[in-house]
Amino acid sequence: MTSTELAAFAGLLADPTRAAICLALLDGRAWTAGELAAHAKVAASTATEHLNRLLSGGLLTERRQGRHRYVQLADARTAELLEGLVAHLNPAPQRPSGLRASTAAAALARGRTCYDHLAGRLGVAITDAMTSTGLLTQADGLGVTPAGRSWLTTELGADLSCPTGRPLVRACLDWTERRTHLAGAAGAQLCQRFRDRGWLKPVGSGRAVRLTPAGERAVADLLGLDPAQLV
Repeated sequence: MTSTELAAFAGLLADPTRAAICLALLDGRAWTAGELAAHAKVAASTATEHLNRLLSGGLLTERRQGRHRYVQLADARTAELLEGLVAHLNPAPQRPSGLRASTAAAALARGRTCYDHLAGRLGVAITDAMTSTGLLTQADGLGVTPAGRSWLTTELGADLSCPTGRPLVRACLDWTERRTHLAGAAGAQLCQRFRDRGWLKPVGSGRAVRLTPAGERAVADLLGLDPAQLV
């Protein structure tokens, strides 16, 4: 890659509207152009121009269903890139103004999805609990132990085959906690199994999540995690 190509790629995010679109898509869902225009507070035509740039630059992918065009992040690597960039911002960002913004920010900090894995206080606490119980190791970078593989497959029914060549485990620096949470195929499978078993519920319309009562009992039984840590 040449310096010109790198600058052009970086320029895809060097616009507040395009950055807002990409951050919204970190929830892992496919959005319509109209939904993203409303989220970014721009005209539909303006949103379309920005979406076309992001699509041509490889950050987004699209599919059409009837008259609607849906877009989403290209893949997990793109989500990890975005989350990593956010983690490099000033660790003391400006406090949100207004009760609604403050409530939304607190919910995101408490627990959220980062594309397809868990982040925030919830994600970090689960990662720490898995480490303390010997399911993960952080001795030389983040890794899954043999006991962890067995736990993920037998207790959660996770599929760890990684058919797309995605890393089984990746350490993702959490941008609110400034600590590591579990990403990679194992993190995605863990999040999906939590969803499938009704252990997670959304908070509002964004990507904030929290444990259900059944989820609180599950993390206490399986990982010895006190749900009070997550409040």
